[in-house]
Order: sequence, then structure tokens, then C-alpha cells
Amino acid sequence: MKSKQRQSPAIFFFLWAIMVVGLTGPVTVTAQDEGDIQLLDRSAKAFSAVVKKAGPAVVHVRVEKKASGNREMMGHPFDDPFFQRFFGPSFRQPSPRQSPEQFKTQGAGSGFLISDDGYILTNNHVIDGADTITVRLEGDVELKGQVIGADPQSDVALLKVEAKQKLPFLALGDSDQLEVGEWVIAIGSPFGLDRTVTVGVVSAKGRNRMGINEYENFIQTDAAINPGNSGGPLLNIHGQVVGMNTAIFSRSGGYMGIGFAIPANMATTVKSQLLAGGKVTRSWLGVAIQDMNEELARSFKLNQKSGALITEVSKDSPAERAGLKKGDVIIRFDGKPVNDVADLRNRVALLSPGTAIECVIIRKEKEQTISVKVEEQPAELTSKKGAPDEQIFQKLGMSLQDLTPDLARQLGYAPEQGVLIAGIDPGSPAALARIPVGALIEEVNHAPVHTIQELQQILEKDKGGDDILLLIRHGRQSHFVVLGLK
Repeated sequence: MKSKQRQSPAIFFFLWAIMVVGLTGPVTVTAQDEGDIQLLDRSAKAFSAVVKKAGPAVVHVRVEKKASGNREMMGHPFDDPFFQRFFGPSFRQPSPRQSPEQFKTQGAGSGFLISDDGYILTNNHVIDGADTITVRLEGDVELKGQVIGADPQSDVALLKVEAKQKLPFLALGDSDQLEVGEWVIAIGSPFGLDRTVTVGVVSAKGRNRMGINEYENFIQTDAAINPGNSGGPLLNIHGQVVGMNTAIFSRSGGYMGIGFAIPANMATTVKSQLLAGGKVTRSWLGVAIQDMNEELARSFKLNQKSGALITEVSKDSPAERAGLKKGDVIIRFDGKPVNDVADLRNRVALLSPGTAIECVIIRKEKEQTISVKVEEQPAELTSKKGAPDEQIFQKLGMSLQDLTPDLARQLGYAPEQGVLIAGIDPGSPAALARIPVGALIEEVNHAPVHTIQELQQILEKDKGGDDILLLIRHGRQSHFVVLGLK
């Protein structure tokens, strides 16, 4: 073995001297450094200027609800782990001095003024079920809040306060122009701390299928959002509202770098309808649709995997009257590309009934343009809560559809061989079990299934179980999978 060479002490002394001089010598700022510092200073002052103008229009919303029953046994809906995952424990428990037969629960959130005569936007979940609403303005001025209208499906609510003077308000911006990576500023009352400011960037756009709202198109941001921020504004650097802070993803109930905001354009559309009639009227096409993927795109001989594939057309629906057919792929709607099912569903729902829209479709490998006039959603569709099978499989992260003869032929299955898995949500129990999109559910709890209706009947008979046993087929192979329902 070769012996290690000894380093000269002089070398170590020389290096030590350089280090000491470097650490203890005078600090000098170069012209380049000064320019960078000035740039940072201007950026900080720009954020500060936005906050100074916007802050007075942000309000604290306190709600109070009377409740009765045994305090020990009764909890607020937000105590449910599902809600705590997104909002955290923002509700306070009743005082021990209150009667066990009747007591009050209190909650808090945020909101922002959108007009000088006292109209306020906030989340529906902030004021839902409240007996009294108190709005605290800048300077600790408290006013009674009145609900003008609320839309649980989008989680948007419109309030009104009566003030003796004109109030500061925020301008609603165009959230469609917002780009991923842009600076955004969140202002609200996390944990009751009024007008708290956090800064971040837009992490993503178009987040849906989060299971938070019926209609979702969230802006994702890393600006710190905590319980109590719900209903507050998300601002761009021009001081315009580009979103309404709504939910957080958290394992602890606090900030973890993932927050969600309702886009300002969606909130504006809902606000206009609430202001006009106190409720939201949504439109429909009358089609069942599913997302495109690479396998389906190849089967339909398409060059793109975006769009919405029509799997069913309802009788006497706007789609049927317009001539849309099963197997059509909607690639553009109202002049804009269709990204996926959620994108199309949101855009159709927010149109005013009677609006005529052009759909660009691909039918038998050829592009066509069809004009369709949307209509108001039928009452039974609006009030539908979702069938038990839909609720269970949504919880498991799967979207299902019946296996049509066309799909069976394209995917290599026999007709009515099972129920087709049309979509898998990332991070869901189904995704963790590695269940692929395009697979079939052939059995549920040892019972063969051929349609969603059969699947629903089986689940109704087997209520109360903690697990569900599925026989999954993908291609020529099948295997059993157990998924937990709790």
C-alpha cells in the first residue's frame, strides 16, 4: 500500500489565513450588488403598495349558529376528517357554561368588498347554516351581514352590509389571463388574525376532481393559506382579484404549501346570477362524456388525447336536437379548446340558458362544426346527490361508465363483460392500488356485474362493509383488489 503524503503545515496556515481575511475583512457592495438591491427594494415596495390599497377592502366574517342536543356527542360538520384535511379545525367548541340542551357554535372566515355600497364575496362554507353573520371592517367596525344568495355547488356566497359611507372595494380581474409562475398575494383572517398578508406564485391552474366542490376549476398557489383564509381574495400584482381563497391541502390542519382558490371569472359569473335572482341557474347539453387518453385516441385514430368523448346522448336534450352523437369527440367549445371533461362541464354549466354555442367535433376521423343551444338543467339533475355507487367509487378515485358495444370492440372486450373504469384520480386509493384506466370491473363482492345499475344494486344490498372486493380485468388478465371504504 502506498503511504499517505503529509501536507505541509505552511499550506494549512495559508488557507486558514485566506479564510479568516475573507470572513473578517471589510464588506463592500459593488455597483452590480447595489442594482440588485434596488430591484429587490422596488419589488418589496410594489407588494406593499398593493396591500395598502387592497387591505381595507378585506373583511373578517364571523358566523354564529344555534344548536341543540348533547354537547359531548354533537360536533360541527367541519370536525369531520374530510373537511379538516382542507380547512382545518376553524370552529370553536361551545362554552362549558352553556346549556347542554341549547348552545351556540361559532366560526370565522374572510371576505372582500366588491362595491362601495357593501356587497361582499365569500365562500358558501363560511356562512352556510349561520343564524347571524357579523362582518368586521378595517378599524374594528362591525356590521350585520345579510345573505343575498349562495351557491353550494361552486362554494360562492354574496353578502351585503349597510354602511353610512361609501366603502373601499376590490376590482375583479380576468383569471383566464393568469399564468403559472405569476406572483399572487393572499389576504385574509387566518386563525382570526385580520388582514394577514402572504405572497407566493401560481403553482397550477385548472385543478379539478379534488372532491371539494361540485364544480371545480381551482387555481393552486403556494401563498400561505390557513384556516380562516377561506373567502379572502387572491390578488395579482396589479391589485386585481384573480381568485377567492377556498381550501388548503393539509395533513396537520395548517399550511403545507398547497392552497386552492376559485377563479375570479367563475366567482364573477356566479355573483352576477346571485345578485340578479339570489340563485344560480346552470345549463346543460344532455350528454355523458369521458376524458380522452392515449388508448382511446389511438382507437379513434386521433392525433390528440385532449377533448371530451361523448358516450351517451340523452333523449330530447339540446345535444340530440343539435345532432351530436355517441362517439363524437368535442375538441373545441365556444371557440376555445376542450381540455377534459371537467373543463367542458364547467363551461357549459356557467352559460346562460338559451345561449347558442358552436362545438367543433371529430366524427369518424373528420372535423365538423355543430351549433347547439344550451338549456337550463332539469330539476332532477340539479337536485341529484349522486347514486350510492357513484359516491363510493368517487371516494375511491374511480369514474365509471357502462361498456358500450363500440367501446368493447375498440378495447378488445366482449359486450357487457363488465363496467368500464373511465378515469382514475391521482393519489386516490384506486391509483395506489395501480388500477389502470380502461380496465373492467367484472365482479363486486363476488357478484358478477355487467352494468352500473347492477353494480349499484349489489352495493345497496351490501351496505355497511368496511372493504369492497373487486375483480379487475385489464386485457387478458384479471386479478382481485380489496379497497377500503373507511
